[in-house]
Amino acid sequence: MTAAADPTATAGPGGERPPEAEPDAAELARRRRLRLLLGAPVAIFLALAALFLARLNVGGDPSLIPSVLVGRPAPATTLPPLDGLVRDGAAVPGLTPADFAGRATLVNVFASWCGPCRIEHPLLMRLSEDPELFIVGINNKDQPENARRFLGALGNPYAAVGADANGRASIEWGVYGVPETFVVGPDGTILYKHIGPINEASLAGPFGAAITAAKQAAAARPPG
Repeated sequence: MTAAADPTATAGPGGERPPEAEPDAAELARRRRLRLLLGAPVAIFLALAALFLARLNVGGDPSLIPSVLVGRPAPATTLPPLDGLVRDGAAVPGLTPADFAGRATLVNVFASWCGPCRIEHPLLMRLSEDPELFIVGINNKDQPENARRFLGALGNPYAAVGADANGRASIEWGVYGVPETFVVGPDGTILYKHIGPINEASLAGPFGAAITAAKQAAAARPPG
């Protein structure tokens, strides 16, 4: 057998192979860079996942994710009305900052394509029967005909609806997704932000308490 064909030709006297050559500094640096490049996406994913879970695990309730807008004045949002929307025989107006002056207001961000919006809608209809509560809607990235059909089928709890066709106003309100609902006091301050569909439990919790506080503050304001 020739040396080229003999797998032990390069072995030492005891049959062991000689140690491989140590990598030089350039090769070690290349390997470190490769490990960093391969590990970075995993580290970023784990960090984002940890942040997401930490926020969602505030009492196990995603509606308790804090909002930087709570305790601050509501954004000075002006939106055009939802084209063709009528309530009680009159055109429903769009959204203006004056809507929040001197009364307790709910600002509900909704869309016809939003499944959870359908779930919460009966409760919005019930809340709209409260004469002390003014409910306005921000229609997020919707088609007017779809939004009108949605409200025509389920009922219209809104005294005003602003058409947020490009979603910019929703971003100003710090909206994570649809639906979201804000409680605004008579001085225009955001008292509470509820993420996700409202339900009986939320009405019995901090969300409902914020509505009560807003109504009490409105009732305590001097006339005019």
